[in-house]
Amino acid sequence: MSKDKLWGGRFSQPTDKFVEEFTASIDFDKRLYRQDIRGSIAHARMLGRQDIIPQADVDDIISGLEEILARIEAGDFDFSVSLEDIHMNIEARLSAAIGEAGKRLHTGRSRNDQVAVDIRLYLREEIVEVIRYLDLLEDALLFQAETNLGAIMPGYTHLQVAQPILFSHHMLAYVEMFSRDRGRMEDCAKRLNVLPLGAGALAGTTFPIDREYVASELEFSAPTRNSLDSVSDRDFALEFISASSILMMHLSRFSEELILWSTSEFDFIELSDSFCTGSSIMPQKKNPDVPELVRGKTGRVYGNLMALLTVMKALPLAYNKDMQEDKEPLFDTIDTVKGSLKIFADMVREMKIKADVMLEAAARGFSNATDVADYLVRTGMPFREAHEVVGKSVRYCIEHGKRLEELTRAEWQAFSDLIGADIYDAITLEASVNARNATGGTALVRVKAEIERLKKEK
Repeated sequence: MSKDKLWGGRFSQPTDKFVEEFTASIDFDKRLYRQDIRGSIAHARMLGRQDIIPQADVDDIISGLEEILARIEAGDFDFSVSLEDIHMNIEARLSAAIGEAGKRLHTGRSRNDQVAVDIRLYLREEIVEVIRYLDLLEDALLFQAETNLGAIMPGYTHLQVAQPILFSHHMLAYVEMFSRDRGRMEDCAKRLNVLPLGAGALAGTTFPIDREYVASELEFSAPTRNSLDSVSDRDFALEFISASSILMMHLSRFSEELILWSTSEFDFIELSDSFCTGSSIMPQKKNPDVPELVRGKTGRVYGNLMALLTVMKALPLAYNKDMQEDKEPLFDTIDTVKGSLKIFADMVREMKIKADVMLEAAARGFSNATDVADYLVRTGMPFREAHEVVGKSVRYCIEHGKRLEELTRAEWQAFSDLIGADIYDAITLEASVNARNATGGTALVRVKAEIERLKKEK
């Protein structure tokens, strides 16, 4: 009967059984049990310090909550759908265990500010884990960059061979992306690290609570400044899922390249058997399932962002039951991001590259054409004229089945008498790579310096 609910005093009829199941969140919010108990202990201590409840009750409450924590972690706790959520399940069990003292715990707070603090505590911890996995992935990328230093591959624009680059330079590009992802996570953690507990249902509380004390106990930087905002918004969760969407986009782009590089057409890399699967009908197949799945899971995280944005877009202040829908997209995003990062870090570290195949691919497609143009510019020719000269020489090579470095001195002279015998030294792949020596370039000396810088920052 509804009179058995902790909020049942107002009601004279029992809650419909299906309504009970439909509105309950215990199936997914039970993962907040540690944060709920930690917040409740800090709240109880504050109530005692402020003489709002007797210290003896505080002691009983803390002992009871610690016992409940131990039982949950031992798997000896039955979660009840009829008690709706993690907060009511714990509070009901506490009251059953210690009596009247348990019923005093909820003094000066509401489930609205209680769930807000639980989610912030949970997400704060999970961001630390996400950052740890990002660091592992960056370490794996640095390992590959250092191990394969000097390996040359084609750089692409429009997926067409453009200019030769170091494979290590390509790996460090992803280090930069994931470093920015880490920064976004760190920024999100700073903004969410304020305490909503004490905001009550929406307007604060009439009891003389000490929010600053609770903030200190729970390691928040400060209490929130507005009770309505404290319980009304989930922008901190949206910010996390938004940052996660960008992170997953970077993983998805990397996945796409690993999938392409694994094909027989590219054949640049080989992924470890541990991260691939076979075909049920084609015995020769080795499928890059892990990067494919991560690429697919990116859409899942995008969907979570749109789901929560849509939930929040038209809600009046303050709390509305719609906001119960914040947890599943948030939890799913956390699980998806952590899993993707963990498996990617291991997979990248074990990846083997085929430097000879990459080098041969870089030699095709006239990737050194820009170097010919730069050579002409250094002789005094305007770049636009040099561009046209090289374009004609490329067309000539295509028609005659040659590469630029295979042209004879006489053939070069037919395009421009400014081209001397030193052209051949200027357009080797090694010379092309090492000539790009400005900050951020692919030259070997620059890439080595970047690897050392990044290692020192770890």
